[in-house]
Amino acid sequence: MSLEHDEAIEQYILDHIDEEGDLLKALNRDAHVNLMRPRMLSGHLQGRLLKMFCRMMQPKYILEIGTYTAYATLCLAEGAADDAEIHTIEVNDELEDFIMKYLHQTKLNDKIHLHLGDAMEIIPTLDCMFDLVFIDANKRTYIEYYDLIFDKVRPGGLILADNTLWDGKVLETPKQGDKQTIGIQAFNDMIAKDERVEKVIVPLRDGLTMIWKK
Repeated sequence: MSLEHDEAIEQYILDHIDEEGDLLKALNRDAHVNLMRPRMLSGHLQGRLLKMFCRMMQPKYILEIGTYTAYATLCLAEGAADDAEIHTIEVNDELEDFIMKYLHQTKLNDKIHLHLGDAMEIIPTLDCMFDLVFIDANKRTYIEYYDLIFDKVRPGGLILADNTLWDGKVLETPKQGDKQTIGIQAFNDMIAKDERVEKVIVPLRDGLTMIWKK
């Protein structure tokens, strides 16, 4: 299929799913105008999918590794139970003002706990058994994140890992210095062999791996 056809299909999908909502639209525009690498935010389609996962699962405890703009955070909060707790971790403290600008505009803010700092240091301090974990941070350390959170996910819980097709680079032999591609490939290979979970890669945007803990 041509790029034009792919774009037309994507637009057709967006026209036939729930709307993004005014706040998320504003956040999306703001990120594209004022932030570097706005492509990193989840966007309309993935955001509605994250909300749908939460609608179906009704998770009480959610962990997000990599807040960025809090777009995905807000989508998770939309679908989660009223008494849910969402712990979201962002290493870049320069994004705090942007994040809080949008969290403060929604009543969903009461569900969300923003942690600024290194996820590897913060996660051990969280005294929760998580129902859902969304990994969307440093691609070099996906395996380390996974190992750190695995025992904190309840049996029957869901782990979502974003960007696992990495713009198709997973099919290539990476350059020696391309540690992000090397990290994603190693993570994918490890998950494929992990018999403690069931897994499937969804070819949505840049690849989303769904991992169900037995």
